[in-house]
Amino acid sequence: MAVNPLIRHAVERACHACGRDPTRMLDIVRGVQQRLGHVPDEAVDLIARETGAPRPDVAGVVGFYAFFSNRPQGRIVIRLCGDVVDRMHGVERVAEALVEELGVPFGETTPDGLFTLLWTPCIGMSDQAPAALVNDVVVTRLSRDVARQMVGELREHEDPHRFVRTYGDGNNAHPAVRAMVENNVRRAGPVVLADLERGAALARALRMTPAEVIREIKTARLRGRGGAGFPTGMKWEFTRAAAGDRKVLICNADEGEPGTFKDRVILTEHPDLVLEGMTIGAWAIGAQEGILYLRGEYAYLEAFLEQVLEARRRDGLLGRSILGREGFDFDVRIQLGAGAYVCGEETALIASCEGKRGDAKARPPFPAQHGYLGRPTSVNNVETFCCAARIIERGAAWFAGFGTPESAGTKLFSVSGDCHVPGVYELPFGTTLGELLDLAGADEAAAVQVGGPSGRLVAAEGARERRLGYEDLATGGSVMVFGPQRDPLWIVERFLEFFVDESCGVCTPCRVGNVLMHDAVRRVRAGLAGESDLEQLRALATTVGMASRCGLGQSSPNPVLSAMDAFPDHWRRHLHARSEPGLLPTFDVQAALRPAEMLTGRRSEVFPPREEERR
Repeated sequence: MAVNPLIRHAVERACHACGRDPTRMLDIVRGVQQRLGHVPDEAVDLIARETGAPRPDVAGVVGFYAFFSNRPQGRIVIRLCGDVVDRMHGVERVAEALVEELGVPFGETTPDGLFTLLWTPCIGMSDQAPAALVNDVVVTRLSRDVARQMVGELREHEDPHRFVRTYGDGNNAHPAVRAMVENNVRRAGPVVLADLERGAALARALRMTPAEVIREIKTARLRGRGGAGFPTGMKWEFTRAAAGDRKVLICNADEGEPGTFKDRVILTEHPDLVLEGMTIGAWAIGAQEGILYLRGEYAYLEAFLEQVLEARRRDGLLGRSILGREGFDFDVRIQLGAGAYVCGEETALIASCEGKRGDAKARPPFPAQHGYLGRPTSVNNVETFCCAARIIERGAAWFAGFGTPESAGTKLFSVSGDCHVPGVYELPFGTTLGELLDLAGADEAAAVQVGGPSGRLVAAEGARERRLGYEDLATGGSVMVFGPQRDPLWIVERFLEFFVDESCGVCTPCRVGNVLMHDAVRRVRAGLAGESDLEQLRALATTVGMASRCGLGQSSPNPVLSAMDAFPDHWRRHLHARSEPGLLPTFDVQAALRPAEMLTGRRSEVFPPREEERR
């Protein structure tokens, strides 16, 4: 069968641009989709042939990532953010306006092939919601009128960039960015959001041995800023000591946790600090290869970051013989993600960097021994690398002077929701939740989700004196505020929807358990549950957390369990189910009997219709 020349040309160009390297599969598939609007089966065949990758692996990548499609899409894809904060700020009204204006429901393409309308999870804009991605262009603070205006203009010129006429602050106005995104830095601290003398920390690191660098990081008591809090110095030490000459360093810039947007600000305003920390880490572990894994929602920053990388190469801060140090060769490439929350987990992220589905792997072996392409690999997040650079620049004692004995340094908090001053706050660890809420203008906070959906929901009134840190309220950065008008069970249901959608589906406890938890919470909210259902839900949540293979499933029950502990009265308030004697409240006997009643043409005499049904 003859191959469609357009498809062949698109595949050949995309594969050639990536050296036909199967580990660059995400970039190849993205290149094909950009040229064709989707990745048809014929393209999958050709990609497999060009790269030597098994066809099922190529098809798996196309089917796994939300930003890829094997169905034709419009020339303009509108991805409206549907996370809990956007819903609180009226995104449903925006959605109604888009459906009315485009004449198609979500998940469909207009007959003229111009628009595709989709829901998407958090895009890192919770401080300026409602927001959407229009192709790779971010549009913030949407309303019904703005949505209608946007569609009208795009029908005329089909260029989402032209809709952005006012740029945000700082580097959002940079010629390589030109985004309407606002940084919303509300409190800049001395560690991450302070000014940097470019190259100073790296020069000091190169006057130290790798072992001395690691010792300094350990003395500073730096723990990973992604949420788990594993000691960074130990991770670097394990990787350096692992067998194998080719070590790899990866920066996890895939902050997909709803309500988190601190890395967006760091990458926009302090990319040199991140890369300085990466280069110091490479010196410490003996790596020559670095990867910055940038979430697909931040594609608008890619060109800017490439410019920063090139400037560092030009100035001897990256590449061969860095700062004149013979034998120290290290460079960084950007790997753009494609819409998969699970890739925030380090083994799933490594698989994605290798050009595969983002499936998490069972451990051991740990990435420090067997990571990217089987090489010893250290994965650290954006904020962690910033802290590492500051420690080498200013010293371990200076860094450890902030925070608490268990949680040294400062932390960036992304605050959003029902507050007057959403944004990014850099504060010392040990700051109380109440102090942060006061800074953010959360005057009427009733509940606070600390650590994103995978964290915990606490009652604001009883948690104001609790301290933000690993020994009390641990968080990767997300702090979502909910006023008294928000139902905690509604919040939990929204979070479980997110986990159901984002589960990779490999392990049964996560794939099935999240669906069961979501259905159970929905039944409780509908008044169809009894006390025994709550007991079963708690047992189910505990099992899912214990039996799941990666962090997603292990933490997805947290909203359920923490909300049960913090808001027991809200759960019991819904337990007013109408039930027949001897039947569970979740069982609707009338609904079960209805098909038989229709067939026989008469009503049940044992379970007659309720009064409201007769009316």
